[in-house]
Amino acid sequence: MPVRLTCAARSSIGRALQRTTTSSTRTPTLVAQNTSRVASRQYATAGSPVPLAGLRLPDDYIPPTQPPSARRPEQRKAQLLRSYTAMLRSTPLMLFFQHNNLTAVEWAAVRRELRAALAGVPPPVAGLDGTVPTDITSSIQLQVLHTRMFSIACKIVDYFKAEEHADKSNAYTHDLSKTAYETIKGVTVDDSSTYGQISPLIIGPVAALTFPSVSPAHLAAVLKVLAPSPPAFPAPSRKKNPGYYDPIAQSGFQKLILVGGRIENKTFDNDGVKWVGGIEGGLDGLRAQLVHLLQTAGLGLTTALEGHSKGLWLALEGRRTQLEEESNGGKKEGDVANETSV
Repeated sequence: MPVRLTCAARSSIGRALQRTTTSSTRTPTLVAQNTSRVASRQYATAGSPVPLAGLRLPDDYIPPTQPPSARRPEQRKAQLLRSYTAMLRSTPLMLFFQHNNLTAVEWAAVRRELRAALAGVPPPVAGLDGTVPTDITSSIQLQVLHTRMFSIACKIVDYFKAEEHADKSNAYTHDLSKTAYETIKGVTVDDSSTYGQISPLIIGPVAALTFPSVSPAHLAAVLKVLAPSPPAFPAPSRKKNPGYYDPIAQSGFQKLILVGGRIENKTFDNDGVKWVGGIEGGLDGLRAQLVHLLQTAGLGLTTALEGHSKGLWLALEGRRTQLEEESNGGKKEGDVANETSV
C-alpha cells in the first residue's frame, strides 16, 4: 500500500513542481538545480514507498501507558481479565446461572422480563439522616462469563495481595504482572476459601447477574423471575405479566439454572441466596432485627440476674428469720417485742 502524505508535505511538493514548470525564463543551471531538488523529494511520493522495516519497534519495547505483563499482548486477554478482577472487587452481590444453548432471541426475552421485574421494585426512601440511597435498578446486569478467565480472576483476587509485594524493587504489582502470575501459579487452593468454594460453580457455560450493592428487595424480584420457588418467591401471574409466559421467554427461563452466588466475598448456595432475598425490609430490616435481638438478649440477661439476686435475698432472709426464732425459743421477733412491752 503506498505511503500517504500529510497535507503540509503534499502542498510543499506541489508548489515546488509548479515553480519548475512555470519558470521558463530561468537559466539552465537553475532549472537543473530545481530538478535535482524535486528529484531528491521523490522519496515521499506514492510511486516510491518508504520501507517500513526501519519503523519497527524493538521486541522489548514497553509502552509508557501500559505496564509490562507476564504475556505478550497477542497471547492474552488483558482487558477481559482486568474487567473481571475489577468486577469481583467492586461487586458485593453476584448470582451464577448455568445456561444451555440460549439463542439471541431467548436472551433478549430473558433480559426484557428481568428489566420489567426490577422496574417493579419500589424506589429507595430517605433514611433517618435524610439521605436517599441510590437506585441500583439500572445497574443490575446479566452477562455471559468466560469461565477460564473468570476463574483466573477469582484466584488473583483471593490469593494475590499487591501490598505484600510493594516493597520489592522493580516489581510490578498489577493484575497482569509477572508477580501476580507467579503467585497464583504456585498457590495451594484451600477448599474452605472463597475460590475453593466458588470454583465448582463456574464450570461450563455460566452467566453472572451482578448487583452494585446488596439489596434483598431487588434480589427477591430477580429470583421470582429467574428462579421461582413458591411460596417465598412465586412466579408472576399471567394476568399481571403476560409477557413472562411468552413461549420464547419460557424457553429461555427453562435453560437457566441458579447454581449459587457470591455475597460480600462469601459463597452461598441456593438456600443461602434465597435466605438473603427473603430478608424483610432489606438491610434496614436486618439491622432492626439485630437491634431487637440484642435488646431481647440484654433484657433476658438482666431478668436472669435479677431473679438470682432476688432468690438469694429471699433465702438469706428466710434463714435469718429462722435463726431469730431459734434464739427466742421458737417465738418470732414480733411476739417477743409484744411480751416485753406488756
